[in-house]
Amino acid sequence: MTGLLLSVHVIAAILAIGPVAVATSMFPPALGAHQAMPHDTRTAGTLLVLARITRVYSAVGLVVPAFGLATGASLGVLGDPWLIASIVLTCAAAVILAVLILPAQERALASVRPVSRRTVPASAVPVATPAEAGPADSDPGGAVSASAVPADADRADAGELEIGRASTALLAMRAGIFNLLWAIVVVLMIYRPGSTTGAGG
Repeated sequence: MTGLLLSVHVIAAILAIGPVAVATSMFPPALGAHQAMPHDTRTAGTLLVLARITRVYSAVGLVVPAFGLATGASLGVLGDPWLIASIVLTCAAAVILAVLILPAQERALASVRPVSRRTVPASAVPVATPAEAGPADSDPGGAVSASAVPADADRADAGELEIGRASTALLAMRAGIFNLLWAIVVVLMIYRPGSTTGAGG
């Protein structure tokens, strides 16, 4: 029975946590690529796929700690320091994923736009009449010059780009911490320091 529990635990870790670790690492660069080319539907599609992988496999990944605890109970090592440390790190990784990474991905997806820049509605652009427009604002035929359109949209787009870059960097840092915690857990599971049954004992 212990062998079966351990097998399910290891297989679930490979098939569930592995894709989550890869997807969370790939999401920030994909988000940066979309911010650079917001008109490209392929970058938006990549973000959707990566976010879906993270969300679905995170739910499947709940099997990993469940069978890990069952395996630890079967081996009688639930009180060993290496296992307690692994549980604490696993909980920390789960909190980072559920509280920091997944909501950030959802916010990023909500801001995905298929156009390259903000479109200013025609009704929102003040149009000067020939009588109101000065010599620099209109041509002899009374047409309004492009200089009459405010540059607020350009400044807003630049501000959003800077905010987007900062958010992308923060999301990448969170993904790195998440993956580092899982790497430490894997090392503890392999070497089991201080355990009488471990390779490091």
